[in-house]
Amino acid sequence: MDPQTSATVTHLRHPARVVPRSGHIISRANIDERALKVLYRLKSAGYEAYLVGGGVRDLLLGREPKDFDVATSALPEQVRELFRNCRLIGRRFRLAHVYFGRDVIEVATFRSPHAAGADEGGAVTDAGRILRDNVYGDIDSDALRRDFTVNALYYNIDDFSVVDYVEGMKDIEAGRIRTIGDPHLRFREDPVRMLRAVRFAAKLGFTIDPATERAIFDLGGLLAEIPASRLFEEIQKLFLAGYAAQSFESLRHHGLFGELFPQIEACLGEEEGGFPHMLLVRALENTDRRIGAGKPVTPAFLFAALLWDPLRRLMDEHRGHGLAAMEALQLAADTVISRQIARISVPRRYTQMTRDIWTLQPRLARRTGAYPFRALAHPRFRAAYDFLELRTLAGEEVPGLFEWWTEFQHAGEERRRAMIETVPKTGSTRRRRRRRASS
Repeated sequence: MDPQTSATVTHLRHPARVVPRSGHIISRANIDERALKVLYRLKSAGYEAYLVGGGVRDLLLGREPKDFDVATSALPEQVRELFRNCRLIGRRFRLAHVYFGRDVIEVATFRSPHAAGADEGGAVTDAGRILRDNVYGDIDSDALRRDFTVNALYYNIDDFSVVDYVEGMKDIEAGRIRTIGDPHLRFREDPVRMLRAVRFAAKLGFTIDPATERAIFDLGGLLAEIPASRLFEEIQKLFLAGYAAQSFESLRHHGLFGELFPQIEACLGEEEGGFPHMLLVRALENTDRRIGAGKPVTPAFLFAALLWDPLRRLMDEHRGHGLAAMEALQLAADTVISRQIARISVPRRYTQMTRDIWTLQPRLARRTGAYPFRALAHPRFRAAYDFLELRTLAGEEVPGLFEWWTEFQHAGEERRRAMIETVPKTGSTRRRRRRRASS
């Protein structure tokens, strides 16, 4: 960490506010018993151990935490000695994972700023980017090097108090996301924190502190320096956690969406009649509803919706150069997906499903002969049908197609045959029939 950053952290140092059990709503009954087991074992071994981060924040807000993380004075190797079911992970940020079946309690050793130890486990670029964060310290320094005040609260298993070094309790009460220290410095340390600020604000219904928000507007371009694989993890957290629509609007407002999806941002800047904006919003709202109802969601469907308009535009361009419809679609899909994974590394299993959803769209328009039965038997038919509904609701020109498929998939065999016979024959269909009859 450079001297300027070190000075900022030192300036923040002040006595902790200890909120007794009577002053907050956290109860051990709402804490995962496995997290309690880890806390108590660390304490009994003579180490400091606290519940920390988002779990404490969510408990204070009356929410059910998704994860329970532990911060301790024990080094990773010492944690591993205490738990046979422990595995050490990470090089950039060394952690201990304590396994209980498929569930994991994450245990992190107290960290310290890098000013006096960059060659002993920490590494910072000249621009202030943290490359490794394995300089260990005490709870005071650990609180000051966390990202946001609402994530720097510690629940003490000894007396059930909440320890607050950075006025995080005040920010929770005010519904505010605020960085610890100078936001420009904190975002330079790790630009992904800008995405986290947007995510927490959307998830919790909080506002972003004005100084923190100004830094996001100033430094959004730093996201271009983040590895594509790491950004995919953040996109899943933003769009597959039940508040995708709010996250999308906030990302656009803060100028971050274009850093993640430049092809889509270019299309949004030229939208006509609300499309593709309405398609995106409907896709995100649909994702939020499914998550709220406990239904499965997949990144593949979301990426199919996000990238649909860039695909259509490039496909039309290829058609203008004389390519057949399916060839134009496949070539456009190759280009659009290649450009996107250069920015966000989407695993192949998802990009292949996205391709399937796209390539089934023109096939759903072919409702003569055996084509409808083949489409119905395709393993991605349901996702493609749902995507067709999305296009219809967004106002895309697919007259009657969704309604036809809604009836067809639920009809009996005789009705299906009758429906196929009443579909208007296109010129290409009539030509194929004449060729078959003459041969």
